Amino acid sequence: MQQLANQSEMDYQSEIYKDAYTRVNAIVIEGEQEAHENYIQLAQLLPEHIQELTRLSKMESRHKKGFEACGRNLKVTPDLEFAKQFFSKLHQNFQTAFSEGKVVTCLLIQSLIIECFAIAAYNIYIPVADPFARKITEGVVKDEYTHLNFGEVWLKEHFEESKAELEEANRQNLPIVWQMLEQVAVDAENMAMEKDALIEDFMIQYGEALSNIGFSTREIMRLSAYGLRAA
Repeated sequence: MQQLANQSEMDYQSEIYKDAYTRVNAIVIEGEQEAHENYIQLAQLLPEHIQELTRLSKMESRHKKGFEACGRNLKVTPDLEFAKQFFSKLHQNFQTAFSEGKVVTCLLIQSLIIECFAIAAYNIYIPVADPFARKITEGVVKDEYTHLNFGEVWLKEHFEESKAELEEANRQNLPIVWQMLEQVAVDAENMAMEKDALIEDFMIQYGEALSNIGFSTREIMRLSAYGLRAA
C-alpha cells in the first residue's frame, strides 16, 4: 500500500528520479540483452531445445526494445557502462560455465537467478512506474514467468543428476544477487522501490523455483542462507 500511495506523489521529471532512472533503466536494458545472449548460448548446449530457446532469446530482445522506449519516453539516457559492470560477475560466471559445458550452472544463473531477479524488480516497480513504463513492464513480466518455467522444467526432469551442481552454482552465484541489490538500493529507493520489498519478492520467486525443481523446504532454507549471509 505504501508504494501505491507513493505513486500519486511521484515526480517522474525530477532530477533525483531521472538520475536514478539512468541506472535502473540501463540495468533492465542490459539484463534483457544478457538474457538474449545467454539463451542463444544455451541453445548450443541444448540443441534439442533450439527452437524454444531461440524463441526465448527473441522475446528478450523485444523486451530490451520496450525498455529502451521507456527511457526515451522520460528523455533519459541509460548508463549502459554502469549496467555492464552491474552484471559483470554473473556474466563472467555464466561464460565460464558455458565454456565448461555446465548446462546446469548456466540454467541456474539465467533461468532461475536472473529471471527471478527480473520478476522481483518488475513486480516492485509496476505499482510506482510512470503510465507508459507500467504498461510495457506488465507485458514483460508475464513473459518472464515462461522463461523461468523453461529452466524449472528442464532441471526438474534432470534433478537427481543436477542436484550437486545446482547447490554449488547456488553457493557461487546467489551472494552476487545481494551485492547487486546493495548497489542499486539508493536508486531504487529514489524511484519508490524499497530494498526490503525487492529482497522479499526475490526470495519468494527463487524459493518457489527451487521447490518446483525438487528441493525440500529445509534444503531451500539452507540454499537461501548463502544469499542472506552476504546481505
